Amino acid sequence: MAGRLSITENMTIYQALAQKQQLIDALSQFPGLELDLSQVGEIDTAGLQLLILAKREASRLGKALQIVAHSPAVRETMDFCNLASQFGDPVVITAHEQG
Repeated sequence: MAGRLSITENMTIYQALAQKQQLIDALSQFPGLELDLSQVGEIDTAGLQLLILAKREASRLGKALQIVAHSPAVRETMDFCNLASQFGDPVVITAHEQG
């Protein structure tokens, strides 16, 4: 059974070290991991690097890591950096976000 990790704070250089450990610990605890980023208000390149690291580490361990919810900030940053396809996770836009 996959575990679920919800990141509720910003994913910036200021939180990167603690979040890296949080992601690595969660990957080690479960056969797979669902990552909920719906509450992330801000993400920078350090946050993107953490997500790429987590995907690579999951692959190295033979585990699945899936981003199951993206905040608008995460979607915008991934789109801006042309990284959405790198993660391969479906991106859901909620009705209230559509206008």
